[in-house]
Amino acid sequence: MDTTDLAIDGMTCAACVSRVERVLSRVPGVTQVAVNLATERARIVTENHPDVPALIAAVKKAGYGANRIGQAPPHKDDRLPLACAAALSVPLLAGMVIPSLMLPAWAQFMLATPVQFVIGWRFYVAGWRAARAWSGNMDLLVALGTSAAWGLSTWTWIATGHAHGLYYESSALLITFVLFGKFLEERARRQTGSAIRALMRLRPDTARVLRAGVETDTPIASVRVGDHVTVRPGERIPVDGIVIDGQAGVDASMLTGESKPIEATTGTHVAAGAIDLDGRLVVETTAIGAETMLARIVRLVENAQASKAPIQRLADRVSAIFVPVVLGVAAATCVGWLVVGAAPGVALIHAVAVLVIACPCALGLATPTAIIVGTGVAARFGILIRDAAALEIAHAVDVVAFDKTGTLTEGRPRLVDVVAFEGERDAVLGLAAALQSGSEHSLGRAVREAAPNGGAEATAFRTLPGRGVTGQVGGRALAMGNQRMMTELGIVVEPPVGDGTVAWLAETGTNPRALGYFSFADMPKPGAKQAIDRLRGMGLKTVMLTGDNAAAAQSVAIALGVDSFQADILPEAKGAAVAALRGAGAVVAMVGDGINDAPALAAADVGMAMATGTDVAMETAGITLMRGDPALVAAAIDISRRTTGKIREGLIWAFAYNVLGIPLAALGYLSPVLAGAAMALSSVSVVANALLLKLWRP
Repeated sequence: MDTTDLAIDGMTCAACVSRVERVLSRVPGVTQVAVNLATERARIVTENHPDVPALIAAVKKAGYGANRIGQAPPHKDDRLPLACAAALSVPLLAGMVIPSLMLPAWAQFMLATPVQFVIGWRFYVAGWRAARAWSGNMDLLVALGTSAAWGLSTWTWIATGHAHGLYYESSALLITFVLFGKFLEERARRQTGSAIRALMRLRPDTARVLRAGVETDTPIASVRVGDHVTVRPGERIPVDGIVIDGQAGVDASMLTGESKPIEATTGTHVAAGAIDLDGRLVVETTAIGAETMLARIVRLVENAQASKAPIQRLADRVSAIFVPVVLGVAAATCVGWLVVGAAPGVALIHAVAVLVIACPCALGLATPTAIIVGTGVAARFGILIRDAAALEIAHAVDVVAFDKTGTLTEGRPRLVDVVAFEGERDAVLGLAAALQSGSEHSLGRAVREAAPNGGAEATAFRTLPGRGVTGQVGGRALAMGNQRMMTELGIVVEPPVGDGTVAWLAETGTNPRALGYFSFADMPKPGAKQAIDRLRGMGLKTVMLTGDNAAAAQSVAIALGVDSFQADILPEAKGAAVAALRGAGAVVAMVGDGINDAPALAAADVGMAMATGTDVAMETAGITLMRGDPALVAAAIDISRRTTGKIREGLIWAFAYNVLGIPLAALGYLSPVLAGAAMALSSVSVVANALLLKLWRP
């Protein structure tokens, strides 16, 4: 499967979105299409290599513009047409408000006609394209409504010769209000993408590369992995890399949401976009271009903003039939007024009001604008949401399941006790350290750190997930792991009294036996208890899932106030435990950071991965938390609730506006001018309401 993004020009409402999706889905090879009105982009998933010219041709045949991302035409500046329309319409408005200022019929005609057919020509073009394809959109409704008002006025003037009973101000002011609404809407929509633009500005265009002791300013595209890059105080770090010389405070708040600077010294990993605060650093490049953390963050945010939330499907279904229904209602309105004895002009004006007030602009903007703002503000605080579905599901979560090690605890267990069954304590510790020489597990690192320097290294090393490790040390076959592993090896051990994590070292040759055991302690993360308390205060149940022994798990669960826990479970059993919670009717979020958490993250309704963990966990999860701070879990659920609330408010407003407005217009309580103003206000208010999410703080 290949994914292609196109910039779409000329969409004005939800009906346009439905039409563009429909024509793109008919192109051979296309399997999925999502069109976003707020970003004016289409994301197309195709089998094999996409036929981009065919995709662009299909969109253009439907009456819209299409270009590859980066080749899109600049946004048209609507200020001059809007100013001209306003200047020509104001004298007509004055005559409507103050009868003594009413202009002669010929003057009204001279003012309204340029607005109708020059400034408003765009509505005719777009409306005709829609009608030709047996479809409808906002432009068609505006073109029909204003043409009816202009045509009726011209016919009345020719037939009667006087200026009374004309509706030139309706046609001109309608176009002016629509243009003004689109102008405000466009300005507001540009603000919705401010977060992604801020992220894209973080990476410098050049890097200072150090070669043969000489610093050379080099375009960022020419930097390669392994290059040494120097960064001076106050500059942004241009690449992902490891500090090989120097010391400085580094501000990575725009990437992780962490306001406190980190202290970067030799061996510290730093990311592109972070700011060197107070010292010169030499960084060895480990990732460039699309592989940097900054690029991955931008990609995740863009993917989320381009995706379509499940709730949007309702608006799509409605908009697909909306315009034809409105045309039918307008025709019925006109006939109904004629039947009750109204003059043809009055009947037609009421039908015009129906056409105008029913434009489905707000319907198409409610969901995408809220998603864009919500995902953008979340990214500012270190919460990366992969897609709109994860954002929408997270608001309904009622159970949060946590991995223990590295998620609720520091993930850096310390070796607190060694008990030897055979030989000296240091000899057993040395064997264990040699066996763990090839391990990246946190317990293995703790053993190596506690053992004397030097010693043999293991051969034939193997990791058994959820159990332990095996290998050869000095010709001896050894295994180190939990009680489950010992039982599988046929070695009987009794867990010591205590609440720490325990691992046994055993020889597995001709005489399998335990050589000793090791006790570890892993402290809860600072703020973990407050994070659990916050979730419980939000009405959520918390569960801890761990492969650790029951005593260690119980100690952490009691200290943090977790509602329940399951211990001694394998990685695949974590996934089954999450599935069981879902089977009981719960909406489950799973929070983890390691490879062994991937099955549970995939099994949950929404997975949340700590970015301090593995890439596998991050790729499996719907939400990535850029800091290893459990407090971000509550923040992610909160921003999901706020964003979903804004989506619902926007959709309710859009539906209620039409449900109330159409009958009022049909019954004659709304003039076309008021209908046009209300239509413009509805779109602007939906976007402005979504922009309030920018005020959100964790």
